Amino acid sequence: LKMMSPMSAEATVVRNYVDWMLGLPWVNYSTDKHNLGEAQKILNDDHWGLDKVKERILEHLAVQAIAKNLKGPILCLVGPPGVGKTSLARSIAKSLGRQFARISLGGVRDEAEIRGHRKTYVGAMPGKVLQALRKVETGNPVLLLDEIDKMANDFRGDPASAMLEVLDPEQNSTFQDHYLEVEYDLSKCMFVTTANSLHTIPRPLLDRMEVISLDGYTETEKFHIAKKYLVPKQIEAHGLDEFKVTFADQAIQNVIRYYTREAGVRNLERQFATCCRKIAKILIKEQGIGDAKKSKAKSAKFKGYQMTPKRVIELLGPHKFKFGKIEDENEVGL
Repeated sequence: LKMMSPMSAEATVVRNYVDWMLGLPWVNYSTDKHNLGEAQKILNDDHWGLDKVKERILEHLAVQAIAKNLKGPILCLVGPPGVGKTSLARSIAKSLGRQFARISLGGVRDEAEIRGHRKTYVGAMPGKVLQALRKVETGNPVLLLDEIDKMANDFRGDPASAMLEVLDPEQNSTFQDHYLEVEYDLSKCMFVTTANSLHTIPRPLLDRMEVISLDGYTETEKFHIAKKYLVPKQIEAHGLDEFKVTFADQAIQNVIRYYTREAGVRNLERQFATCCRKIAKILIKEQGIGDAKKSKAKSAKFKGYQMTPKRVIELLGPHKFKFGKIEDENEVGL
């Protein structure tokens, strides 16, 4: 770089390369928390249920505290949409005290996205893995590889095969990116992958991961998740917390039973958001709370708004699903 003229095109390429080499965290590692009690509290505060997954994370922490140079495990969380796979990976990072980076693999068809382009190409860059490491500035983050079952392949190569080197604990200590052309140690990273189904993941790739399946939630679990996380979140998001808006337990139960039928809780959250929007409209229209002059006086007098089973029907309309009723006659497939 010193020998080149700064005006030459090659100088920019070399300068970029040097920038990347100096920007990567070669020796910068964050220290893990080894407090199992605190880790368990973080996991329990963020998620209801999912005991098997939590147990596995706490086992990993315990082993990490004893054996200092344990190679990071590769967990694969498999389950239907909306059961909390991505948010669970965030909680893992929080409980370990590590940085968190998410790499989305849905629709990736180019091997260079994983392993980088050679420097001869115009606009060459390292792959997504090294980009994520540069962003978090530590060499041992929790890396979430989202939607690993949605990778495709075409004439540009097979990214699933390139992932083998990233995820194999025997190989990833000497990971070679085409752009850097020097070995980089990925063995300190903890990889968490998510997938909706295992059928589309190639066998050799699946072989390198420890599969933990998250099945759908039961009605009781959904109720607790709604009461503890979803309802307060939606009330706050819609600015209704100061108006003492509450949901009766039976109302929450009815929304779960009669308005949603799914494994996760995404649609359930949407139904609560719909309720909150309609409540906001009622407050503005009937109570005149939106009016700036009257607002303070009105808000002081306003006793609150409780969502009851009757109001659920008023706001969300007639029941969409039957619950607990035997059909009059046998039907095919039921």
